[in-house]
Amino acid sequence: MKTVFLTPLAAAAALLIGTAASAQETFKVAYIDPLSGPFANVGELMLTHTQYAIEDINAKGGVLKGTKLQLLQFDSKLSAQESQSALQAAIDQGAKAIVTGGSGSSVVTALVQAAARHNQRNPGKEILVLNHSSIDPELTGKACNFWHFQFEANTAMKMKAIANYIKKQPDIKKVYLLNQDYAHGKQWAHYGREMVGLARPDIQFVGEALHPIGRVKDFAPYLAKVKSTDADSVITGNWGQDMTLLLKAAGDAGYNLRYFNHSAGSIPGTVLAVSQAKQGQLTWVAEWHPGQADTPKVDALAKTYKAKTGKDFLAPRIEMTPRFLAAAINKAQSTDPVKVARALEDLTIDSVVGPVRMRGEDHQLLLPQVVNTIAPVDGKAVKVGWEGTNYGFRTDAAYTGNEIAQGTECKMTRP
Repeated sequence: MKTVFLTPLAAAAALLIGTAASAQETFKVAYIDPLSGPFANVGELMLTHTQYAIEDINAKGGVLKGTKLQLLQFDSKLSAQESQSALQAAIDQGAKAIVTGGSGSSVVTALVQAAARHNQRNPGKEILVLNHSSIDPELTGKACNFWHFQFEANTAMKMKAIANYIKKQPDIKKVYLLNQDYAHGKQWAHYGREMVGLARPDIQFVGEALHPIGRVKDFAPYLAKVKSTDADSVITGNWGQDMTLLLKAAGDAGYNLRYFNHSAGSIPGTVLAVSQAKQGQLTWVAEWHPGQADTPKVDALAKTYKAKTGKDFLAPRIEMTPRFLAAAINKAQSTDPVKVARALEDLTIDSVVGPVRMRGEDHQLLLPQVVNTIAPVDGKAVKVGWEGTNYGFRTDAAYTGNEIAQGTECKMTRP
């Protein structure tokens, strides 16, 4: 065997080549969501779901037969400015995609716009925005963007499922609209009045109020106004602390209201708050809920997730977001974000909640939605308690992604 000796310069060059090759063995994904402040528990939940999927993908060989996904973590602090700073830091560290959605629609919109500006100015260094939870219809409507992909049913889709359910509930007669004072809260109120009103023209909308997001400590004054209207139901887009404190105040006041919400039951502490209030019924909508019948794939995933993380599994769509990314990279046979984005369009994967498709025209994922209510365990409709309580989730209605799909005003410009 012939021995080859390298000069110091050649050895250094070889080392640089090896280092470059090593650097290309990972595809960096940046997580940007609240990890501090009033919604830190929401951000931690979403981070754990994202981490689990990425670790599982890597354990099975990663993408492109050996490239691993690397997760970077950034705290959005529920701020558009902080999130944009985090985006720039992620770009500087080589991220090619960000996972976000738990910071509210205004923050996600700012991130999408910032990413689009960066991509336009820096061809060849693009970054994708994978949105798992912000449900502003504008993000896949008038403000749609080639670089943004929505993995959660949007506000209009969720409200359509709720309106279809309310249509068959004649005991709901007077509705109050109580929402957070930002884009999403206003949209939840708008679609509630529009879609529920269309489904049930006889319903009276007896009042409406907006409150600061994450800053109200006592909802008693707001509930006093609700009570004065003789409302039997409240359409509220509140989530996290704003939902649990609303439930607490209603329980303390003995108000037995019905609440219609987009995703509150999937947020830690909500079931506990309902059980402690002992008043009211909270109905929400998601692609799946714990204890749902005939969901063996999700049940198996939830079991392995709990065994590995020590935490309860709540959101299949968040866990499937990195899986869509991995599938698109393999389909494109490339880690180039432009090619990955094109591969994501109209991509269908057989997820734990069944086949789901990323609609190419507006980048809106079409996935099932289950209307369900937090209710006491009765051994029949509700068999499993949650968060250490005797309350769980009762399935009220289920709809396919196609059944609740909405038209789109998206006119997307593609590179």
